[in-house]
Amino acid sequence: MDALRNYKLDDLFEEIKRRSICMSKPKMNVIMVGPPGSGKGTQGPIIKDDLCICHLATGDLLRDAVSKGTELGKKAKGIMASGGLVDDELVIGLFKDSMNQPECERGMLLDGFPRTTVQAEKLDAMFKAEGKTIDKVIEFKVDDDILVERIEGRRIHKASGRSYHVKFNPPKVEGKDDVTGEDLMQRPDDNKEALTKRMTAYHEQTSPILDYYKKKNVLFTINAMGKMPQVKSDIHAGLFDQKY
Repeated sequence: MDALRNYKLDDLFEEIKRRSICMSKPKMNVIMVGPPGSGKGTQGPIIKDDLCICHLATGDLLRDAVSKGTELGKKAKGIMASGGLVDDELVIGLFKDSMNQPECERGMLLDGFPRTTVQAEKLDAMFKAEGKTIDKVIEFKVDDDILVERIEGRRIHKASGRSYHVKFNPPKVEGKDDVTGEDLMQRPDDNKEALTKRMTAYHEQTSPILDYYKKKNVLFTINAMGKMPQVKSDIHAGLFDQKY
């Protein structure tokens, strides 16, 4: 309750209402799997708010470590700039530092982790040690030829991770975040050359984990090429085992 002391009266009532709604929802640990530009950055915050869970995006964790100049960040900087995938131990180190946040008590939404079957196995071991399980894995399926346009038009609000697109999901004011009005940015690796390398790495290393989770009966696939409301609806149906 100490954390509630920092809220103004009106905000306090809203926060109490939000927490009450969250308590009625099931605890859930979810993984999003999909190539860069498939919509994970757009749908992630929606899923986070719907389920009242924390959103741990490996890409954001890596970029934050790079910007802060941490030891792990320095190692990751060169790899990210070339569009490659960082090694397992580096990613796991960042993930371990973040997964025990109080915000993650009701569950976690993992974005960009695991990328390989080895990482998936290590993640299972970590979860087992903490008495946790992976409840759902969402595959965001998009044709490769659509991804370049999506990536090159993507714009990000750095502080929050909110994602926009100059054509498909533009902000209300060009170049500005809808919530804060702050400037949006384009990631250095959001270009065709880096995307080609990332797509090759994705198909070679990440795709096999779909079979891994399919065997565990926790995987469902959505058509991420649809319009945002339909994609959101399909995700909700898959999370709660409804037909869509």
